[in-house]
Amino acid sequence: MALRFIGIDPNTNSGNCPAVWVDDSTRELVFQGWKPDGAMESACAQDSPLLASEGIVRLPYRMVELIRKACDAAEGA
Repeated sequence: MALRFIGIDPNTNSGNCPAVWVDDSTRELVFQGWKPDGAMESACAQDSPLLASEGIVRLPYRMVELIRKACDAAEGA
């Protein structure tokens, strides 16, 4: 696994927070975020039902720049 760390939520002082990686071996973006509550998960499932192997992650708007950076890194790989 070639996981490349891009960054964490810029409003944090430590770990255990939303983060972004690029996995060059699987050609995927990897996100760590907050779990949604049941109502949000149900609302999302109306548009795209979840498989047992899938999950929904919430990320704050302030991470948009990190997500762009991850996308740029993935495209450059």
